[in-house]
Amino acid sequence: MPKSKVRKKVASSSASASAQANEAAAAAARAHVAAPSSPLYIGIMLGLMVLGLVWLVVYYLWGASIPFISGLGNWNFAIGFTLMIAGLLMTMRWR
Repeated sequence: MPKSKVRKKVASSSASASAQANEAAAAAARAHVAAPSSPLYIGIMLGLMVLGLVWLVVYYLWGASIPFISGLGNWNFAIGFTLMIAGLLMTMRWR
């Protein structure tokens, strides 16, 4: 079946200039493709998540016998979860 023809609207000169500028900006936005993340970024992201988990496990298992960690008390939870959340937030920028 033949395709129907689409009529083009006649625009004024100022409107057509702004329309062309909008089309050029939209084309530039579509053309920008983000590059994949570097292996260093991925390593830091995963390292933060694992470090936070290891911090909490060490605190639970051996925290009483390590003077520095026992001195922090419940701040160990904040440190461990902050490290894990920082790694999780980095996943939003991972490509």
